[in-house]
Formats: sequence, C-alpha cells, structure tokens
Amino acid sequence: MRRLVTAAWRARTSCSTVAIALAAMPFGVLAQDADLPASQPEETALDADVIVVTAQKRSERLIEVPIAVTAVSGETLADAQINDTESLVRAVPSLSYQQGNNPNNSAFRIRGVGSQLFGQAVESAVSIVVDGVVVARSSQGFTDLADIERVEVLRGPQGTLFGKNATGGVINIVTAAPEDYFTGSIDATIAEGNEYRLKGSVTGPIADGLNARISGFYNDVGGHLRNIATDEDVNGFESWGLRGKLQWDNGSPLTAMFIAEYRETDANCCSRVPVRIETPAIQTLLGDIVASPTNREVSNDNASYSNSKVKSASLQLDYDVGPATITSITAWQNYEIATQFEPDQIFSDPVRYVGPFPYSQWNSNVADTYYDSYTQEVRIASNGGTPLNYVLGAFFAKLDMDRSLRRRLIQCPTGTTIGALCDVPVRYRSSGFDANFQSDSAAAFGELDYNIFGGLHLIGGLRLTYEKQTVEGEAIAPLVPGDLIFAADPNSGRDSRSDTALTGKAGFRYELSGDANVYGTYTRGYKSFALDATPNTDFSDNPGLEPEHVNSYEVGVKYRTFDGALNLAFAAFRTDFTNLQVQALDTGGGNLQVRQLNAGKSRSQGFELEATLRPTTWFTLPIAFTYVDAKVNVAGQTCARQDQASAPIFTDNFPSNVCYRASRVIDGNTVVSDPIIDVVDGNLPSTPSYRVNLSPRVQFPLSNAWDGFILGNVNFQSEQTFALEQDPLLVQSSYTIVDLSIGVESENLKIAGFVKNLFDTNYYSQLSHGTILSNANNPFDLWANIPKDADRYFGLSVGYRY
Repeated sequence: MRRLVTAAWRARTSCSTVAIALAAMPFGVLAQDADLPASQPEETALDADVIVVTAQKRSERLIEVPIAVTAVSGETLADAQINDTESLVRAVPSLSYQQGNNPNNSAFRIRGVGSQLFGQAVESAVSIVVDGVVVARSSQGFTDLADIERVEVLRGPQGTLFGKNATGGVINIVTAAPEDYFTGSIDATIAEGNEYRLKGSVTGPIADGLNARISGFYNDVGGHLRNIATDEDVNGFESWGLRGKLQWDNGSPLTAMFIAEYRETDANCCSRVPVRIETPAIQTLLGDIVASPTNREVSNDNASYSNSKVKSASLQLDYDVGPATITSITAWQNYEIATQFEPDQIFSDPVRYVGPFPYSQWNSNVADTYYDSYTQEVRIASNGGTPLNYVLGAFFAKLDMDRSLRRRLIQCPTGTTIGALCDVPVRYRSSGFDANFQSDSAAAFGELDYNIFGGLHLIGGLRLTYEKQTVEGEAIAPLVPGDLIFAADPNSGRDSRSDTALTGKAGFRYELSGDANVYGTYTRGYKSFALDATPNTDFSDNPGLEPEHVNSYEVGVKYRTFDGALNLAFAAFRTDFTNLQVQALDTGGGNLQVRQLNAGKSRSQGFELEATLRPTTWFTLPIAFTYVDAKVNVAGQTCARQDQASAPIFTDNFPSNVCYRASRVIDGNTVVSDPIIDVVDGNLPSTPSYRVNLSPRVQFPLSNAWDGFILGNVNFQSEQTFALEQDPLLVQSSYTIVDLSIGVESENLKIAGFVKNLFDTNYYSQLSHGTILSNANNPFDLWANIPKDADRYFGLSVGYRY
C-alpha cells in the first residue's frame, strides 16, 4: 500500500519522532497524545506510537502518568481552525471558558473549577504555563496559538508541581523548538466577516551547535456585530506577535534555550447584544433594534476597547548529570492592558433623557493594568532506569503590579420624553482608584514515584509555599471637583499579609502491562489569600480574602492496544473546595458594586472517558465524553433581579435558595440588607453537566503526490447557568456545534476549505441583565456576549512548508 504523502509533510515539520505520531492523531488522541520536549534526546523515544509528556516535569510515557491529561498537537489545532487559547474548549471537553467584559474579567474552568471573582490581585484557579514559565495572570495567557508544538491540559489540582494557582488544573503550552536543519512554513487564512490571518516560521542552524527559530503571526478579524448608531462593525480585533528562540546543544551535557517574545492586541471589545427587551424605555433608547436570540445589532457609542502588550524573555538551562537532569528556568514577563467598557450599552453621546435613573450616560470606565513578573525555578529530575523516579525543586516569584481605574457617569435629571436630547444642566458622578500590588512567593517541592514490587508504584509529593502580599492604594472620589461621589468614598492606606501552606499528593499506580495502567490519587491543594484592589476597596482597612483549600480524589485507567488501534483513558474524580473565594455583584440601581468575600464551599465530581479509534490507516475517530456534577454553597449573593421586589424580610432562620432581606440588630440599630440569596447546592457557572466531542478524520490518496482529507468536529454541551446566584433567566440551553474541513495536501502544500458552525446554531458566551435602567422594576431585559462562531461562516486556509 502506498504511503500517504501526509507522512512526508509532517516529517518535514516535526521536531521529533514522537511529534510525527502526535500530528497524525486528530484532536489529540484525547488524553493520549503529546511528545518529547526539545531537550530530550531523540533516541529515547521508544516508538512513534508511544507518547511521552512532561506533565510531571520529567519525561514519561503518558500512559504511565497518574494524571488525567489531554494533549493536542499544533497541527491538529490548525486543521480545526482553533486559533487561540479561548477556542481550546472545542478540543478539550472538560475545559470551559467564561467570557467577561474584557480579558481581565474572563477565565478558564476545568471540571467546573475556576475563578469565581476577577480582581487583579486574585490569582486564577487554572494555571497557564508557556514553555515552562507560569503566566502571572490568566488574561496574559489569552493568546494566539501560532507555531505551537502541543497543548496539554492537566485536569484536577496540580499544585504540588505547578504551585498555588493550579487548584483547577493547568494549561501547558509548548511552542515549536528550533531545528538543526533549515525549514520553514507560512499559513494564510481568509474567512467571511473580513477575517484575515497570517502566520509563519523559519528555523535552522546558525552556528555549530546553535539553532534558531523565528515565528510570527498577524490577525485582522472584522467585527461580527453591527452598530446601527455608528454604522460600523464591532467586536473585532487586530493582533500580531513575534517569537525568537535560540537553542544551544553541542552534544555536551549542558543545553540551553533562550526565548524572547512580543505580542500586541487591539480589540474593539466587548459590545453586548440585546436579546430580550421588555422595558419600553430601553426599546426607545435602542431605536430600530429588534431584540431576539439571533439579534446581531447593537446601538451604542462604540467606546469599548481592550488593548494589550506582552513582552517576555526566558532562559532554560539543562545539565545532564547521568542519572538525573538539573534544570534552571529564569523568566521575565511584562504585561500591560488598557480596557474601556461602555456599561450603558446605548447611544448616549450627546446625552439623552432616559427616565428617573442615576445615570443617562456611562461611557467613561477606563482601567489600566501594568506589571512586571520575575520567576526562577531550579529542579532536578531523574532520568529513569531505576525503581525511584523523582522531581525535587525550588520556585521563586515576584510580581509588581500597578492598577488604576477612572469612572465618570452623566445624568440628565429631568425630561419629558424618553430618548430626547437633554435640555437641562447635567450632573456628574465619578470615582476611581490607584493601587500598587506586590507579591513575593517561594516554594520548595518534591514528588516521588517508587516501584516497590511488580507493577505497583507508590506516589508521594509535598510543596511548602510562602507568600507575602502588599497593597498600597488610594480611592479617589470625586475625580472632578463638583462631581457627586460614585460608589466609593475616598480613602487610602497600605496593608501587608503573609502566609505559609503545606500541600501535597499521595497515591498509587499499578502497571498491568506496558500498555495498561490504573491509578488512584489524593491531592491537597491551596489557593493563596488575596488582598483587595478593586473599585470598592477600603485601602485603609484591607484584610483581604482567606485562602481556599482543596481536597481532590481521582481514580483512572489508561489503556492502548499494542498496534495503537485503540487508545482509552477513563478518570473518575471528586474535588471539594472550602473557604471559596467569590464575588457578589450588583449592577442594579445604577451602581456597579463588587464585593469580594469568602463564602461557602463547592464540589466538583464526575467522570471522563476519552478514546481514539483507528480501525484503518485512513480513518481516525477520537471520542470524548465528560460528566461533571459541580455544585456550590455560597451565602449573601445578590439575588435574581426579577425576585428582588417581592423579597420578604427575615430576622432569623434565614432560608436557602430563596430571595430575602436579612434584618439584623447591629450596635442597637436594625439594619435590613438588600435582597440576597443563600445558594445551597447551586450549579457552578459556565459548567455544563455533559459535554461530548467527536472528531472523525478521513484521509485518502488522490494521486502519487496528493492526499485528500475530511475533518469533522462535533461538540455538544448540555444546559449551563451563567450566574452564581442561580438566576433562571441567565441560562444557556443545550446546543451542538459542528465544524467541517475538507482539503488536499502534498509534501509541501496544504489547501483546506472550512465551515464553522455548519448548522448555524445560536449560542451565547455570557448572559446578563445589563446595567442601564436595570433594577427590580425592570427585571426581564437580557443582554448577551455572542462569539463569531455563533453564526455559520466559511473560510479557506493555505499552508506551505519548505
């Protein structure tokens, strides 16, 4: 039988024998694919179908790693038009993405576990690691996936080896390494909606033992929503980036990798779409827009943006001492982001009368974040060959962040006609803050795997973490003399806090054969305390949040047939969180109040099944199924808008899952709360109970020089809520998205046409009640964040390798 020319294509672009196997397995051989790190000698790859990863910071066969891991090759991501980290949810069913008003308010979740609040002083629960360097804040990790070797998603707490911000899991991104021969690539994509993408790389030797690689990308993606007020498309973006790598490997025990990168993104983001409007005044203000689930029109001042820049550099040194390798990774990251979100989401410049509401225009809501991060990791990892495998190391990190916010609202106090230009003097309300956040952390960690007899291995690990945080800030109100104060009184101050935590892991794995393993683990995780640095912070008294604690249990089975025709991975898990860090958000009544607090606990439990079938050389079928039962108990949340007007008053025996007002006597005075709800066994937001992924690929010869291929991607997810307070109006119904690619490829050239969302299935990435005129009297208006692929669109991609 003639060898498919695809093998030649991939051989020219891979970095190792294992990478060739990985690239040939669409959608990752979910939980069964990855490859050797660049520093691993090529001859240690056992077989092209035996996949090796570094999920535990040492090279191991994936089937032997007692962690649920999904690995996806860069080529598989490119074939499926998965162009950025946010789109990884199409490849990893246990991963979900919660979109906010800007990257700072967006987050990943793994098995339902992720950030429940979005202050920049608070770390994410899902760690993003790029080429061995932990990204300081998750918003920095929302990036283009250009020139990627692979992406690994490690599910469940990974704090023993990856630190205090990995209680949900880790997204580990490995970029392509330099080669010792000259090669390169260029890829171009054009799609409906004025979408243009270009990326390329060139690599090769520049001196004896010194190899280099330069990668770059440019994206210009037009807006997919129409702003009828300004007559332009919105919610598009333009981005570009460059990455350079130098690898020193002259055959001696010492190797080195230096990486420098620069990225820039300018986004016209994120206008919300009215999908349900029942308040007559809002409909008047929106003009001719017809709110519906499929509406793609907005009417605002197009004042929202999110512009960011990332600069980073790292140096990795590896020294092979025979039985072990000593590794040092030194890194610097600089991140700056300027965001402006237009909360009113109406055309309000010039100011119009909207009725009796605290503001008529809210276009000024500017936030700036700037930080430098320095990290140093030193570790020693065994090279195998003995019953004892280990990783021992130390980690140091320093973060210095400046954050500022300026908000100014305008009110037209009186008028006779909704929507008419304001003909009386307007009133201004304003506030802001300037804050500096610094953190210093240090950790010592170790993890052992000891083969005591036969196929039985015992696993144990510990991590001792020290953290110190300091916040110095000033709340400014008003910003302009004569303005009224908005939301927060002026204050200033400085607070410091430190903590030490011991976490760890224990378990076993049993090697039934070289192709079958079972394992069970217990993990104790920790997410550090957090000092507050938000618009509502009282900097003169800032105790911050207590740390979260995590107990996680997992059992799993990994199996592959000798010929690789079937790869199978099953994991069952339960994770319990206590002292959960959450935020209470109230956008009603003209205020945007965010309170950070420790409240309650959460639980995530379920199972995952991932398999890849290869019944023939020309057909591959990856299948993934995830069931997650993710519940949360949290008191004091602002309850659903539509329940607030009728909320009864309770003095004791406060109810659960019911909107009420709490009456308490404090210092001799009776104080009645705003409408709140104490959630018990509520659903964690952005966490569907069921997700299913099917990614069939058919590959067939067309001639001696050309192959054809058809790649499908089917993603189903069940109903999910967007609101921690369990608002029944803020629920996304179940849906299925089908993507399809059809193309041809030769040794050097690949051409593919694709369609995203083949059956034009509508869905939302976020749903809310909005802000303008939003209160208990107008509770049924809904606004949605809608991604581009909520509508069907077609495109064409062309790739050339040389």
